[in-house]
Amino acid sequence: MALAGRCDPLASARDRARTVLADVAPCVNDAVLVVSELVGNAVRHTTAGPDCLTIEIDGDQVIVAVHDPEPDDGRVHLSETAADPLAESGRGLWLVQTLARRWYVETTAVGKAVVAVLPRGETAVSRVAGS
Repeated sequence: MALAGRCDPLASARDRARTVLADVAPCVNDAVLVVSELVGNAVRHTTAGPDCLTIEIDGDQVIVAVHDPEPDDGRVHLSETAADPLAESGRGLWLVQTLARRWYVETTAVGKAVVAVLPRGETAVSRVAGS
């Protein structure tokens, strides 16, 4: 889904994630939150904002990626205060890390993508409850 040039890429990305995953993945709410955090970070921390969102369903996982035109310069990382409940900001990637099996930054031909891989058949709440 193209996000470049949209006046509200965050709402568009959340709606798209809900629509794509609604009938196929119990993790839809986790995925919408991850998409929200990744798009929000691209809006706040890049000059051009996000280019596009991709959502892929691959067996037992959902892969979401937010692409932007800026190179991976190492700035995409967990904040030192990420787990601090009193911190006013900086918890976005901590949430992504908590909800996803893994996340990473991938260099692309035109910039980078921040990718999160979520378990398709379960939610973060069900994983914690099953522990």
